[in-house]
Amino acid sequence: MSEAELIARARAGDADAFGELVELHQVSVYRAARAALRTEDEAEDVAQEAFVAAFRKLGEFRGESSFKTWLLAITWNFARSRRRTGRQWLQRFAPQGDGAVADPPARNESHEEGLIRADLAERVRRVAMALPKKFRDVLLLSASGDHTMEEIGGILGIPTGTVKWRMSEGRRQLKARLERLGIGHE
Repeated sequence: MSEAELIARARAGDADAFGELVELHQVSVYRAARAALRTEDEAEDVAQEAFVAAFRKLGEFRGESSFKTWLLAITWNFARSRRRTGRQWLQRFAPQGDGAVADPPARNESHEEGLIRADLAERVRRVAMALPKKFRDVLLLSASGDHTMEEIGGILGIPTGTVKWRMSEGRRQLKARLERLGIGHE
C-alpha cells in the first residue's frame, strides 16, 4: 500500500494504517529528535509526542510537502520546545552527569587519549552551543545524517538554498571560533 493510501486510511480513522506510517518513519523521527536532544530517553519521548500530535493533526496535512517532512517538522518543534528548558540543551553539549562522555571511545584508545578526546568534544560542544540558533539547528539536523537539505528546509520552514547557506556559514563560524581557541585541523 502506498504512503498516500495509508494517509487516506489513517485520516478515515484506521489506526493500523497510521501504525504503518509510524513504522515507515520512526527511525527518521527519532534521529531528528536525537539531533536536538542529548539523551535517548528525551528523544524517545519527543518522538512519541510527535507521533501522537501527527495523528491528532492528520486532517491538517495538506500535502504541500512530503508526509515525512511534515512529520519531521512536528518532531523538530517538539524537540526545540523541550530543549528550551535548559537542562536538556546543556546536556547536548556537555558530558553526562556521571562524567561519561556521550560519544563512544575510539577503539584501542588509551585512558589518556579518551580524556583528551572528551575534553576536546566538550570544548567543541560549548562553541557549537554558542552559535546563533539559525546555524546551530541546521548543523545539528545535518549531523544526524538522516536528512537531505530539502528535508532540513522543510523541517525548519526555510528554502533549501537558505539551508545550504546556513550550513556553510555555520561551519565557517564554528571553524573560526574553534581556531580562535587554538582548536583546528592539523
